[in-house]
Amino acid sequence: MIHIVPKPTDTPEDNSTGAVIQELEKVGARYHVLDLDTVDPLNSGLEHELIWVCGIRQDMHRFEILNVLSLSNRVINTPAAIATCASKVMTTALLLQRGVRTPATVYVSSEDQAREFLRRHGKVVYKPVYGYDGNGIRLVIEPGDLGPGPWYLQEYVPNDRDFRVFVLGGEAVGAITRVSRGLMHNIHQGGIGMPVEIDDEMRAIAEASAAVIGVDYCGVDLLCDREGYTVLEVNGTPNWHCMATPIPKLLASYLIECERTMRS
Repeated sequence: MIHIVPKPTDTPEDNSTGAVIQELEKVGARYHVLDLDTVDPLNSGLEHELIWVCGIRQDMHRFEILNVLSLSNRVINTPAAIATCASKVMTTALLLQRGVRTPATVYVSSEDQAREFLRRHGKVVYKPVYGYDGNGIRLVIEPGDLGPGPWYLQEYVPNDRDFRVFVLGGEAVGAITRVSRGLMHNIHQGGIGMPVEIDDEMRAIAEASAAVIGVDYCGVDLLCDREGYTVLEVNGTPNWHCMATPIPKLLASYLIECERTMRS
């Protein structure tokens, strides 16, 4: 049995959970939709089961439930991996530690340090540490644009597009480029996504990023500068809009194989 935690942002027109469920149904895989709001993790009755987390609100209650469930079940993605991806600070720290290219970044509560980083780079990008879908991201050009701290700031990399690479089971399986006229290229912020081929450099940096985080599957967001690709962030509950690759089918197959391995 595959237990499924649905993505809370699903809609009838954009239903990631439903797309994977359809693929499970096509091959007769058994599944159960799990409502975390009804689960007491200390008495859940779930043991040695596979739990797939399609999405989760950034909510301590749900993270605690998943953390406890992961003690005696296989959770994909793990709560630790989801939490790491949710924190831009932790993601950046791991990428830097393992030598994966990412824009110059600081996380500081000192306004003097924030101003100095801005002075050094001329333009920087402010991002909420736990933001999603591009919400709250803004360009900072003058010290007066900084706003209240603490500040997670990245150097501004000139661009008119970014790339998302979908990595599943350690392998880059699909990619899109997202184009817009603004700072953010997220689909939810008006970006237009188009499938692209995965080149060797894109594959290498995306797969390395997934390995650094220790995640079963993810969306790795990249920019391209003069030196090549650089990692903006890693998404632990990613969307796969506009990808030509049949991600729901691949995900369903991956979950089935993981559950089969658990039973063998």
